[in-house]
Amino acid sequence: MHCSQKLDSRPYVGRTVVVSSRKLIRDIHNKMGQVDLQEKIILTPRKKTAKSTIISIERRRAEAPEENGVDGSKVFVAGGPHKGIVIQKDALAAIPDNSPPKLTLEFRVFLVSSATNEHSQESRTLWFWFKDGLFHTEEACSAQEFFKDLVSPVDFPRDYVGFIKKIMKLMQTKYPQIQKVEVELRHLEPVERSSFLVQMVDYESDNLIEVTEAIVLEIIESSFPNPISVSQIANQTRSDPRKIVELLTSLQNKRRVKTIGGDNFTRMTKNEDNIKVVRQMPRIIRSQQPTVAIITAKYCEKLAVDAMIDDLETFVRFNTVGESNVYSLGTIGNHRVVATKLPSVGNTREAMIVAGNTTTRLLGTFQAVEHVFLVGVAGGVPHYTDSQRHIRLGDVVVSAPIQDKRFIYMYCEEKRKQNLNNSNSQMEENVEIETKTWCPPDLQLQDIAENIRHQDNSVYISHFHRGLEILSDQDISFLRPPPESDKLYMSIGGNDLIEVNHPTDRGNEIRTGATPRLHLGPIGCGYIVSRNDILRQEISYTHGILAYDSEFDQVLESIYGNRKDNYVVIRGISDYVDGTGGRGKEWQAYASLVASSVMKAMILELPNPVQD
Repeated sequence: MHCSQKLDSRPYVGRTVVVSSRKLIRDIHNKMGQVDLQEKIILTPRKKTAKSTIISIERRRAEAPEENGVDGSKVFVAGGPHKGIVIQKDALAAIPDNSPPKLTLEFRVFLVSSATNEHSQESRTLWFWFKDGLFHTEEACSAQEFFKDLVSPVDFPRDYVGFIKKIMKLMQTKYPQIQKVEVELRHLEPVERSSFLVQMVDYESDNLIEVTEAIVLEIIESSFPNPISVSQIANQTRSDPRKIVELLTSLQNKRRVKTIGGDNFTRMTKNEDNIKVVRQMPRIIRSQQPTVAIITAKYCEKLAVDAMIDDLETFVRFNTVGESNVYSLGTIGNHRVVATKLPSVGNTREAMIVAGNTTTRLLGTFQAVEHVFLVGVAGGVPHYTDSQRHIRLGDVVVSAPIQDKRFIYMYCEEKRKQNLNNSNSQMEENVEIETKTWCPPDLQLQDIAENIRHQDNSVYISHFHRGLEILSDQDISFLRPPPESDKLYMSIGGNDLIEVNHPTDRGNEIRTGATPRLHLGPIGCGYIVSRNDILRQEISYTHGILAYDSEFDQVLESIYGNRKDNYVVIRGISDYVDGTGGRGKEWQAYASLVASSVMKAMILELPNPVQD
């Protein structure tokens, strides 16, 4: 557990060197020393059924027969450019090894029969064992880089023999730290139509997208509580204002939006009659002053948080010029709370100013606040090879320091132009990043989260189901999306991604069901990391980052400036980037509600406020 103690709360500005995977692999090679020329790469069949084949490829010191020689038709020893590779045809020749694999990677390929032209799927699973002396991060990096080399679209093997041969050559020439790889090839059900052998996804495009009601509504929800004009929406979407008016009229007829001050529009809520529009916040007596503040950024996050609050009363101060504010007041347990939504968040100068100003105004208006919660969605950092460390969509990350990392939130900025804006630019060498980190002086909220993590998750799941009932009449669905929509991709260089399976322990089923997990660790942000998959993964290795959100550094700066000692960031995982939905927004509402449920469980564990 974290010790509840006063820490130095000042934000720390510094620089960090992000070690590239390729550089780390070279360092591992140096660490392992010279390649042992007596080592052979030995292939041995392990098991074969009607639908699957398992083979073992192991590095061993062994005396072998002559090159290109055959020993009783059971052993073949390659020569020439393949010298050092041995193929044993007898499964009994394998040396028994009951040690569990360190890491696992699984993906699918699509096959076409040359005889029948029938299309089928095949699952390919790799289990890794490593030589002694490697750290876990070195093992994980080695497995992922090995996999990227194996499935590189430049020379992806098109048949079974080529696939196995490439594994053996990579182990022999490039990855001496890998002791053994076991491969399972498993036939799946046939597919009706043709697919690429490896599905590559280019998720970033500069092509214009036709403006729709959904896009206009999303812009209005993002701007809420600030009204937004037709011309502003037209500029953002690069669309004809007449088209925007047509879409807004349709949204008005569906009671999704309403006009404010003529040409300005804002979101219309289901409980419209309970919202009080005011010029100034009414005075709140001292005993009713909130001691807990909750900050959200997305409309679905605000709805999810409001569903956790009893005796809810919402005030909106609309301004057609300047910033508007929304405050929802009520109770959670014995605590008075106030929740607000930022009208803008992101990496633009305007968004940074607005986010900081809104937070400062919140804490200035409600000066009795002692605990601040930032609640919403983020992108999880997947661990492709370790199911115990892997973060799935719908999980929750609570910001907390880990081991020697004395911060809960990190902002990352490119120190100098390094050509990393491409979504998957390969890092050949180390990259220097400017960082700023925050840590509350009091870790009371982090201690509460850790206690909850060690309890049965019914502590917060009950709040989730209650919130789901309250939100059932909303025009946004907060239900958990189907499990097949939780797709995991790995960057393999350039603009190419490959879809891989979620990691699982050998012999166990892949984690399924509707039960989210709670994780504790640092959360990061920064435009440069939101644009580059590989850099995001490398920073996570270096600093233990578990999730990335869409830049709340100015919010943290305001909390620090207002001298609040207890604050925490709670993020439901809605994608594997930064929570903005670059690869789909399907999980945002559900993730918001799960994060809000964890928030409520934490607030209920706070000591009762002291009455004056």
